Amino acid sequence: MKKLTIGFSPCPNDTFIFDALIHGKIDTEGLEFEVHMADVKELNQMAFRGELDITKLSYHAFLHILEEYVMMDSGSALGNNCGPLLIKNARAENPIKTDLFAIPGKYTTANFLLNYAFPDLQNKQELLFSDIESAIKSKKVSAGLIIHENRFTYADRGFEKVKDLGEHWEQNTGMPIPLGGIAIKRNLDNALQEKVQRLIRKSLEFAFENPAESLDFVKQHAQEMDAEVMQKHINLYVNDYSLSLGEKGKEAIQYMYAFSVEKKLIASTEKGLFV
Repeated sequence: MKKLTIGFSPCPNDTFIFDALIHGKIDTEGLEFEVHMADVKELNQMAFRGELDITKLSYHAFLHILEEYVMMDSGSALGNNCGPLLIKNARAENPIKTDLFAIPGKYTTANFLLNYAFPDLQNKQELLFSDIESAIKSKKVSAGLIIHENRFTYADRGFEKVKDLGEHWEQNTGMPIPLGGIAIKRNLDNALQEKVQRLIRKSLEFAFENPAESLDFVKQHAQEMDAEVMQKHINLYVNDYSLSLGEKGKEAIQYMYAFSVEKKLIASTEKGLFV
């Protein structure tokens, strides 16, 4: 068996997608996977260091490491009405551009979308995504970006939305929001890249056809243990774009790439973006 290292987050959308692949519920065609689970900020950093053969990462981070990684067609989180939210304490004044903002990582797509909506912001503090709400609550920061299942529970915890950054992107581009994808090292041969891509799709198809099969794995790692919240999270981030990016999904990623090159955030490349 050939062993490959793979990284993904403990969030319900990733554990739902990868359960069948890593637990022998589908034929892995002679491949074995060594799993590394981490939050998106750490996965991005690991990708910059080239530590994993296959990894979930933010599309923002992916654009910075195009020479080393190429994006696979299956496993992505894209969609509509699923972007990060900028929140503050309820009844607090709206933040101004000189205030301190908490972000879940410099190279997260959440931070890219914050820059897209508010290009003049300068004062940011990187925090683990699960620590951002407590930093706002204690007034260490004036506002912060929330991602994942927190978007379903923030109002119950005494916070208010300042801006839906995904909505801002959609209104201005007319495209789905490219949050995160599954990339694979370019130095692996094409046949292996395509096999892994096919297996991720098979794993997701198995999860769709047998939703109860992944429940224990999802629940084991979910930050929010409420079953309804977990299901909402999966429904929001796992969709047709997760099965295949398709033309529209690829167009959104190519737009993000072109915008980043135009704004001199990244260098252009001759390499293709997709397997």
